Amino acid sequence: MKNIPKIKIGIVAVSRDCFPESLSVNRRKALIEAYTKKYDQADIYECPVCIVESEIHMVEALEDIKKAGCNALCVYLGNFGPEIAETLLAKHFEGPKMYIAAAEETSKDGGLIHGRGDAYCGMLNASYNLKLRNIRAYIPEYPVGTAEECADMINEFLPIARAIYGLNNLKIISFGPRPLNFLACNAPIKQLYNMNVEIEENSELDLFEAFNKHEGDKRIPAIVKEMEEELGAGNKKPEILSKLAQYELTLLDWIEDHKGYRKYVAVAGKCWPAFQTQFGFVPCYVNSRLSAKGIPVSCEVDIYGALSEFIGAVVSKDIVTLLDINNTVPSDIYNKDIKGNYDYTETDVFMAFHCGNTAACKLSSCEMKYQMIMARALPEEVTQGTLEGDIVPGDITFFRLQSTADAKIRGYIAQGEVLPVATRSFGGIGIFAISEMARFYRHVLIEKNYPHHGAVAFGHFGKSIYEVFKYLGVPVDEINFNQPKSMMYSTENPFK
Repeated sequence: MKNIPKIKIGIVAVSRDCFPESLSVNRRKALIEAYTKKYDQADIYECPVCIVESEIHMVEALEDIKKAGCNALCVYLGNFGPEIAETLLAKHFEGPKMYIAAAEETSKDGGLIHGRGDAYCGMLNASYNLKLRNIRAYIPEYPVGTAEECADMINEFLPIARAIYGLNNLKIISFGPRPLNFLACNAPIKQLYNMNVEIEENSELDLFEAFNKHEGDKRIPAIVKEMEEELGAGNKKPEILSKLAQYELTLLDWIEDHKGYRKYVAVAGKCWPAFQTQFGFVPCYVNSRLSAKGIPVSCEVDIYGALSEFIGAVVSKDIVTLLDINNTVPSDIYNKDIKGNYDYTETDVFMAFHCGNTAACKLSSCEMKYQMIMARALPEEVTQGTLEGDIVPGDITFFRLQSTADAKIRGYIAQGEVLPVATRSFGGIGIFAISEMARFYRHVLIEKNYPHHGAVAFGHFGKSIYEVFKYLGVPVDEINFNQPKSMMYSTENPFK
């Protein structure tokens, strides 16, 4: 997949001058050895220049990891650590950063007499000084450990670092205002700037002009061939492929010409109501193909939907999709195919749907069709271009990062699964199961005024996404999740 950052973490060990420097030296070596034994050596870089004890050492280490091409930082407290120098390091390093600390080991480094490092204590001072300097950094759930445990922490930091680095280098390109009656996709852009995300807002007329200029593009036949191979027997609308290829090239060229100094791009596209009548098709299949390349494309100019999809893509290093939290599962389907076979109540399950923007490889089978809802009011021939099929069963994370109408940031995360149960419906659709969905639906999605779109990552990535939201500055009481029965929501009626 393109459009996904590659992270290289610079590991810098620090030492308080009244503690043995050898503790940090030896513990850093052990950490590097533990990481390379278990994980990809290319993920990390050991800063050999110095053990940071002073501000001068800090500058030397900073220059070294930058020269080595590091775009993320791990500050490793081999002992208590110098709270000023070690937090200045984070202040002057521009990428994502984390802090971890060494646990004591009586069998090494002189035991608890000459070999006691007190990094357990030093981590408290480091976190306090980070707060004083208004520096955001990732600190693991329990940040003190052996070399092997700290290696695991660094590996868990990788998806978080990819997301933060990606967002710091992201441009969202949008086309057109949201459709009429889609106030839910309102997108105050202040929070994008707070996250260091750039946005380029364009008219759909600009897009239409660019599309027309691509008529007869010599690259169209090759894209059509790709589409034919991908669709296989599902190629039910071959007559529309040339126009879809023309549109795909239009978007790819626009991205290349407009991303500017940014490295990564997500797109929030217009797809109705005038799109079909003017372009002569719907863009769903093209959106799915770009998402498969690592370039998320949201529907209905959903800017925060595109942002959420990008986070999911870089965390999971996989294709994501954007779906409506759409409809209930009929009782007869629940009773026949779900009840007794899966440990979910009827209100734990729902159908998530969009017209056809989910990548072909994330569908159990797929067919190119027309958009049935739009075709109720328009000629069928201008609504062709959806990719339809049931979504592949398996683990999912349903989530969204959203700015409220008054420009406050909040998010939700819920892990669940897509059940291997036929939907008997149309579009890109699946039967999703999330424990305690009914309460989550009422006391998070409705109560917190979330729109109907949610990003879907294929796998359980809640832990990493939660840490990304925290790193971005989302207040922890505004990171919502599907709470178990034993944990009441603040708006839940205790007498129900």
